[in-house]
Amino acid sequence: MKKIFLFLIVFFFTVTTIKAQVKIDKLKPKKIGFLYNYANEKNFIFDDKDYSYNTKTYKIQAFYYLGSWKSLDFELIVQPQYQRIYHQLDNEQFVLPSELNYLEKRTEFTSPKNINLYGFELGFVLKKKLLKNIKFLATIGLGVATIDTSTERLAKGFTFLENGSLGLCYQFYKQTTLYIGSNIGHVSNFDTKKPNNGYSFLGFEVGLQYILN
Repeated sequence: MKKIFLFLIVFFFTVTTIKAQVKIDKLKPKKIGFLYNYANEKNFIFDDKDYSYNTKTYKIQAFYYLGSWKSLDFELIVQPQYQRIYHQLDNEQFVLPSELNYLEKRTEFTSPKNINLYGFELGFVLKKKLLKNIKFLATIGLGVATIDTSTERLAKGFTFLENGSLGLCYQFYKQTTLYIGSNIGHVSNFDTKKPNNGYSFLGFEVGLQYILN
């Protein structure tokens, strides 16, 4: 219930923000970009012994300027994406004998799986200038997606995306900016289906952004 309540709050804020943005900028982005992200659960924060999981994410981005406050700028990122996921259950005991057809499930889920995820995410960016051509960025993202393969941790079909990123932007040539950052994320379906243990991961990301006239 807490996750659903949080989602409703973020959803309401998102809709309100988009409506305001449409009125101000008439859907014209200030920048466009492309981002690549690599993440996995084998890291100093998560490192779950039950399973292996890594993902390569490709995002097309459109940036909308929302406003500023003191030395901070705010942006909205609209970013459809594709994720190529590798997953394997390492501990077959995760599938309990109380589950229906548990032996078949153990055999299925301990086999390596390549999974496709197609998603749409909104990112809310806080940006602060550090040096002449360098800016610090903090981003919170929330999105929806569909995943094409069931595992012991997440059902096939509809799911949610939650992401947080910290990074730096360097404008190295006229209207072109390089972004480098780190990302922490989670994929789950808010208990709309079972199972819903979800995936949590940490990774790095790099992107290019082009400022439109």
